[in-house]
Amino acid sequence: MTKPPLDILLCAPRGFCAGVVRAIDAVEKALSLHGAPVYVRHEIVHNKYVVESLKRKGAVFVAELSEVPDTTRPVIFSAHGVPKSVPAEAEHRALFAIDATCPLVTKVHREAEVHHKRGRHILLVGHAGHPEVIGTMGQLPQGAITLIETLDDVATLVPPSGLPLAYVTQTTLSVDDTRGIVEALQARFPDLIAPHKEDICYATTNRQEAVKRVAPLVDGLLVVGSPNSSNSQRLREVAERAGCPHARLVLRTDEIDWSIFGDIRRLGLTAGASAPEVLVEEIIDAFAERYEVRVETVSTADESVFFPLPRELRSEPAPTAAE
Repeated sequence: MTKPPLDILLCAPRGFCAGVVRAIDAVEKALSLHGAPVYVRHEIVHNKYVVESLKRKGAVFVAELSEVPDTTRPVIFSAHGVPKSVPAEAEHRALFAIDATCPLVTKVHREAEVHHKRGRHILLVGHAGHPEVIGTMGQLPQGAITLIETLDDVATLVPPSGLPLAYVTQTTLSVDDTRGIVEALQARFPDLIAPHKEDICYATTNRQEAVKRVAPLVDGLLVVGSPNSSNSQRLREVAERAGCPHARLVLRTDEIDWSIFGDIRRLGLTAGASAPEVLVEEIIDAFAERYEVRVETVSTADESVFFPLPRELRSEPAPTAAE
């Protein structure tokens, strides 16, 4: 039986960003240098497939440092960043801690600290409860940062009197949504101090731009990623707003709704910054079983960003006297 044709427009860039590569490599390098187990506080990145893969190699994921029984084993902090209380607890317990926070998240932390030292109240544009937001707010004393999630928050904001205002943002937000919130903040507070450089990371921006290009051209678009991945959820929203009639977030092929995607002729496909390319290939293979597939890559940017491993993992451990 002849299979119907299907054009797959593959968004580029897609998938792993430099911060995610660094964080995953940090866990694998620690396992290589020190053996299993290596403990990881929270998911190293927001992708179940990646987490399960690292578990099989010997990584043990914990919610809090109190769950780490052996203080001699490496403990890695996730790419999303942590409040200052976490490394302080690690130091108190003399844990072998390795910080795999994405350098672009660390940049936001440093910006917030500088604003605080200069006597400014900080407005953080982001999503409540996201690990990155918890980590950024945890860099400073309680009350030093106000979280802004929506335009309604801007309208009802009553900042501390007498303090100049500055803003920072979560790195994985919708570029368009954030622009609207920032413009509303600037309209209310004309002296609002902006970051020297955009806080939304290059990878988030690039992946959203590729989706904007592809979404109006296809019958449906799949974003490969986990539901708790902020940047993946934003890609789905961007596709919907750009005119795609069906945009869905899936982790694996068993989550594809064939009642929707079974009759399409043009499919857009991308992946969040924490989703490995093997899952994209798995999705393509699933469609190839049903269709005569032709894949075309739609590229909007070239990426060459690289972040070195955390300092503790850049060299082999020194040999002991017995060796």
